[in-house]
Formats: sequence, structure tokens, C-alpha cells
Amino acid sequence: MLNEIEQTANRLLAEAVQRRASDLHLVPRRRDAAVRLRLDGMLVDVGVLSKETAERLIAHFKFLAGMDIGERRRPQSGAMEVAEFGETVYLRLSTLPTLYDESLVIRLLPQRFSLPLRELSLFFRSTARLFSFMQHPQGLVLLTGPTGSGKTTTLYTLLDLCQAERQRNIITLEDPIEKQNERLLQVQINEKAGITYAAGLKAALRHDPDVLMVGEIRDHDTAAIAIRSALSGHLVVSTMHAADAVGAVYRLHEFGIPLGDLAETLLAVSAQRLVELCCPLCGDDCHPSCGRLGRRRRTAVYELLCGSALEDVIRSLSNGRGKPKRSYMTLARLIRKGIALGYLPVRMLELVGGGER
Repeated sequence: MLNEIEQTANRLLAEAVQRRASDLHLVPRRRDAAVRLRLDGMLVDVGVLSKETAERLIAHFKFLAGMDIGERRRPQSGAMEVAEFGETVYLRLSTLPTLYDESLVIRLLPQRFSLPLRELSLFFRSTARLFSFMQHPQGLVLLTGPTGSGKTTTLYTLLDLCQAERQRNIITLEDPIEKQNERLLQVQINEKAGITYAAGLKAALRHDPDVLMVGEIRDHDTAAIAIRSALSGHLVVSTMHAADAVGAVYRLHEFGIPLGDLAETLLAVSAQRLVELCCPLCGDDCHPSCGRLGRRRRTAVYELLCGSALEDVIRSLSNGRGKPKRSYMTLARLIRKGIALGYLPVRMLELVGGGER
């Protein structure tokens, strides 16, 4: 029979999965601890625990995730899997010492491999165009966007379709592996063991890959090997931190990648954001309880830089000019289009700060 702490842990995880939360927070305060869920990008308070219960609950989760339950002065991370409502959910745990006690955040990663292509984006044409680049025999496709913008879902959907339709040997290098997929060869990056992105890429190239997925291009070495892999006849898909699609091209150049190599390998750069859909029941201000109805409340928009627009960006870098005029559909334009068509609430303009028209 489960004790009180185990029952509380199971109840919180079940509620988080049922409400499709992306994160579960246990936040210590002076006399108690707040329980919060991140729902559709917003933190929502869902309960309060006594200080003693919160401490025991965090220790319970740390034990299950293979973390050191006796260490409370240093940040720790761990992982585990649970099954809720017939679905396997991967949990990534992170603790952080604070003024009052340890704080715990649990990232929930459902193990459904991918979404149908039509459900990825508000505008299907942009995702169909993005997937078309996955059918190239070689080159580099880059995805950019902030944490929580859906890049992982986009990556797995593209890779899943690519494997299903083209029967390609796909090797992924990830830190951490967020969604397990038996159809892919997935490699866990472990820098302490010497398995860095750079070392993993070198090893993967000897494993007869058709497609290489690099979790993130973060430095000169990773960028150089990704470009070299694309030049040697492989399709490489990766992510990068950049404000927009043009910024990703500039950052690759800052990493020391020659402009000639960029022109030869770079197929497309996508910048994405998750946007909130207008609720058919509530209008612009959707009540949190609507999340229990199981409807899709958020989707992505993709700023896609490719073709002649991408060539203009590389040419402007070569000539030392500033950023060229954006002749493609930017995030700001796409969000305004969604608002004009009635798909998105006006407040979604905050995502682009009123940006370019």
C-alpha cells in the first residue's frame, strides 16, 4: 500500500499529465511550498504543501530519479519514466538550492514520437515546405527558437516522416535524449565520458548515416563538423540559439564558417514560436479549465528562410552590408496574418514586440 508521500507524488504527476503541462514546479517559501504547473506557457498555481511534505516529496522524486537525496546544497539533475493514462512520459528533474530550501522542476516529455505534419503549424504550407528539404540527399537544415517553442517536436516529426517515407539511416546526437524512438539510432551526449557533440559527430560519420541530427550547434567545433558532414554528402538537421532566421546565418559566420561553405550547404533556416489559438468557447481569454477538454490550444508558426532570400543574406554578408530587406514571411507578418484571419488573439503580437510589418 502506498504511503502518503507516494500518493501525493502520483496525484501531482497524474494531474500534470492530464492537463498536458510541460513542467511541474515545487517552489519553497518561508512557511510552505507552492505547486505550480506550466500550462500553455503560463505558470498556474495548483496547490500548497506544508514545508515537511514538500521536503519529503522532493527527496522521494530524487530517489526515484537516481539523484543523491543527502545532497541539498548543490544543483542536481536526473531522469525517470512513468506511465500515466496509458501513456509513457519521460521526466527530466532539476533541483536548485534556494534561500528557503530546495526547489524542484520536473519537465514532462510525452513519448509520442511526433505529430502529424498538418498539426505542426498554423499554416500547413510552411511545414510542408520545411519537410521538402528533408528529402534532399545532403545539406544543412537549421531550426531556431527559444526554449519551449516546440523545436523538439518539430525535429522528431520531420525525422519520423523522413524515415518512414525514405527508409533512411538516421543518427541523432542529443543532450539529453528527450523522446525515445526505436526507428532512430540515438546517441546520448556525455561530456564527462568524452562523448561531446564534436566527438559524437566524428564517430557517427563512420556509421553509414543518411541523416544526422545534432541536438544543438553551440560552438565553432560543432558548426565546423556539421558543415563538413553536409559537404561530404549527408543531410544534417540541427538547432541553434538565435533571435531569428537571419541571426542564425550570421552566428554561423561568427563561428568561423566560410561564406562559400554556407552557400553550398545551407538549405533552409527556420525560426519558430508557439502561439495561442483563439478559443471557440471563450474567445481571446481562454479559461484554464478548457485545457481539460483535450483540444489543441497552441500551435507553431515558422519563419522560413530559404532560396533566393537565403542567398541575399549570404551575399550581404559577403559584401559587408547590413541585413538585407526581408522579402519572406517573417514571424511578425505570420502572426499578424493569423490575427487578421481570426485564428490568434491580438495579444500574440507581444511575441514579436510589434516587430516588422
